[in-house]
Amino acid sequence: MKFRYAMVCSSNQNRSMEAHSLLKRQGFDASSYGTGAHVKLPGPSLREPNVYDFGTPYKQMFDDLRRKDPDLYKRNGILPMLKRNSSVKLAPQRWQENASDGSFDVVFTFEEKVFDMVVEDLHSRDQAFMRSVLVINLEVKDNHEEAAIGAQLALDLCQMIEASDSWEDSIDEIIAAFETKHRRKLLYSISFY
Repeated sequence: MKFRYAMVCSSNQNRSMEAHSLLKRQGFDASSYGTGAHVKLPGPSLREPNVYDFGTPYKQMFDDLRRKDPDLYKRNGILPMLKRNSSVKLAPQRWQENASDGSFDVVFTFEEKVFDMVVEDLHSRDQAFMRSVLVINLEVKDNHEEAAIGAQLALDLCQMIEASDSWEDSIDEIIAAFETKHRRKLLYSISFY
């Protein structure tokens, strides 16, 4: 594969990890991140989310939730999701703290608020490399079914980007072809860092 990809959602749990897992299995150089202040997972009610710090291993979250209420967290898909996540990487990582991971060619976000945060963060970074990075928002609802669909769409778009000689020269055509094929509108920006 020619390019390096980052998948970004709010907590680095569902949408970004589903896409990261799929791209990794397909041989892509992919990483994943979250932009939130903390990692939040559904709890017994909307008012009682489970909150963890970025860097807390997925296995530790899994064990904690299995201890709290194994039936609830298995039924709502959180335990299987955490098990999948732990097979991809150790722990959720925060986008704003990823500079040591190197640069990316393409960054996917899965909600507009995250897209805005990533673009703003890239503009605030030291622009030592002056490398171009394509940031694409593919709007995906934060549930397990939509995350799986979003990951397939991200894979399709990555394959279209990989098939181009230079995404910088053909991104408008690639985006238009994707939007026509999938009837989904994308938001995208080219940043430098």
